[in-house]
Amino acid sequence: MSPHRYRLIISCPDRVGIVAAVSGFLASHGGSITEASQHSDASTGWFFMRYEIDAGTLPFDLDGFCRAFEPIAGEFAMQWHVTDARLPRRVVPLVSKLDHCLTDLLYRWRSGDLPMDIPCVISNHEDMRDYVEWHGIPYHHVPVDRQDKASAFGRVSQLVDEARADVVVLARYMQILPPDMCARYAGRVINIHHSFLPSFVGARPYHRAFDRGVKLIGATCHYVTDQLDEGPIIEQDVIRVRHDDTVDDLVRLGRDVERAVLARGLRYHLEDRVLVHGNKTVVFD
Repeated sequence: MSPHRYRLIISCPDRVGIVAAVSGFLASHGGSITEASQHSDASTGWFFMRYEIDAGTLPFDLDGFCRAFEPIAGEFAMQWHVTDARLPRRVVPLVSKLDHCLTDLLYRWRSGDLPMDIPCVISNHEDMRDYVEWHGIPYHHVPVDRQDKASAFGRVSQLVDEARADVVVLARYMQILPPDMCARYAGRVINIHHSFLPSFVGARPYHRAFDRGVKLIGATCHYVTDQLDEGPIIEQDVIRVRHDDTVDDLVRLGRDVERAVLARGLRYHLEDRVLVHGNKTVVFD
C-alpha cells in the first residue's frame, strides 16, 4: 500500500528564501518530503515548486495544513494549492466517432494505470454507447445542432457539473467549445490535437502533412482556451514517417502517438505536475 501523501504546488515571484521557508515550515512540523521539484524561470522572474509530503508525518489534516501554511503563502505572494494524493480525480471524457483515445483511457482506468474515476462519458454521437456502457459507465448522447450549438453546450456543461468533474478530456471530440465554457473550466479541459502544434492547426492535418512531405508527424496535448489549438502545451511527441507512407499510414501512426501523448499529459495533470504560467507550462515529469 502506497503511503498517504499530500502534494504542495506553488508558483510565485522569485526571491531568496522560498525553499528555506517552505522546507523549514515542513521540518518544524515533522513533515517528511518524499519528492521535490523546483524551477526558477529567469525570463519571467517566477519560481515554481512541487513537493510531495508524507502526510503521516504531519500533525494536521489537509484543512489544518492550509491554515498553518497561509502566513508563508501570503509573505511570498504565492499562488498555491495542496491536494490529497489518495483521492482520484473525476475525469469526464468527451468523444465523437473516433474511438482510439477513449478506448485507451478506459483501459488505463480499468487497469488502474491512471489515478482517476470516470463518472460518465459525453458524446455528440451514439457510436460509442455500447462500448462505454459495457464498462459500467453512464453514456450521455448530446447531439450538436449547427443551428443551436448553445443549447447543446449548455447541456454538456450541466452534465459536467452534475458529474462533479475535476477534469474534462476532449478525446477526439470534434466540436469547438464556446468561449464561455472555456472560461468556466479554465485549466480543467485537456485536448489531444492530432498534429505537432503550431503546425497544421485545424482540420485534416495528416492530409496537409502528407502534401507537405513531412518526415515527422506528432501529437500535442494542451489545455483548451478560447483560442483554437493555442492553449498551454502539456506534452508532445513525434514519430518518423517514410517517403512511401500513404495518408492512411500517417493516420495510423498518428493515432498511436495521440494515445500515448494524451495518456502522459493527463497523468501529469492528475499528479499535479503541470504548473501554468501565461500560455506556457512547467511540467515536473
